[in-house]
Amino acid sequence: MSTEATALYDLPGPRTRRRHRFYGVLSAVVLLALVGWILHLLFDTDQFTYTKWMPFEYKGIQELLLRGLGNTLKAFAIAGALSVALGGLLAAGRLSDHRPVRWSATAVVEFFRAMPVLVMIFFVFVALKVQPLPALVTGLTLYNGSVLAEVFRSGVGSVERGQREAAFALGMRKSQVMAYVLVPQAVRAMLPAIISQLVVALKDTSLGYLITYEEFLHAGKLIASNLDYDLPFIPVVMVISPIYIGMCMLLSWFAGRVSRRERRSPKTDAVDVAAAEPGTLLPGGDPPTAPRP
Repeated sequence: MSTEATALYDLPGPRTRRRHRFYGVLSAVVLLALVGWILHLLFDTDQFTYTKWMPFEYKGIQELLLRGLGNTLKAFAIAGALSVALGGLLAAGRLSDHRPVRWSATAVVEFFRAMPVLVMIFFVFVALKVQPLPALVTGLTLYNGSVLAEVFRSGVGSVERGQREAAFALGMRKSQVMAYVLVPQAVRAMLPAIISQLVVALKDTSLGYLITYEEFLHAGKLIASNLDYDLPFIPVVMVISPIYIGMCMLLSWFAGRVSRRERRSPKTDAVDVAAAEPGTLLPGGDPPTAPRP
């Protein structure tokens, strides 16, 4: 076994490897014991009885869940697109050279970032008497758009100052500097935060059930409160939760793939270069030779 050091740390010795192996086995045992204890509680409270899981066999229940899932994705798609657009608009206002525009954008961002999402949704739904879907989308857009505005602003500000100065030295206008120099470079830094905020927006669509919007959680609530199936609350949670987690993981996976693709530098790509041949160093002549003494 080689014992030479790496760039980051020394290779662990036999005692360290045994200790790490012991820690791994101990962690696995603790996790298995925790899972076993949870399963024991579920079986002890009769959560796996046929009566509680019977609703998922009916076509009407399946259609209800699929319709709720479709409504959730529809609300998320609209709110996500509008949040990104609003965030870009507010970020442009905060980066403006005009003080009234910059102060107005800052006031809007700070106000809606501090306002709870549920309060905004209820205000639009109750006070403005808007339908459930527009009320939900409006609340999600105002909050997430304000957060994304700060993400965009900080991402643009993270680009090296020399990039901005070089672009202005070439005679580019501020809009051109933003569009062609700063924003393309800032996307790489902003992408993880943007996706994280979109995941928050996806989860917050579940607030729609409080204003009777028939989204995924609302459909699960209708099933869980059914007395005919002995209130199958835990089975509904065990069905709905993995789907929510799967959608968030899918969104994170997509973000990671896009991020890796953005980070791929064209300088590292393989380029075919013709082999150098004698007599081709200078056009139209032989290679230069040193004068003879």
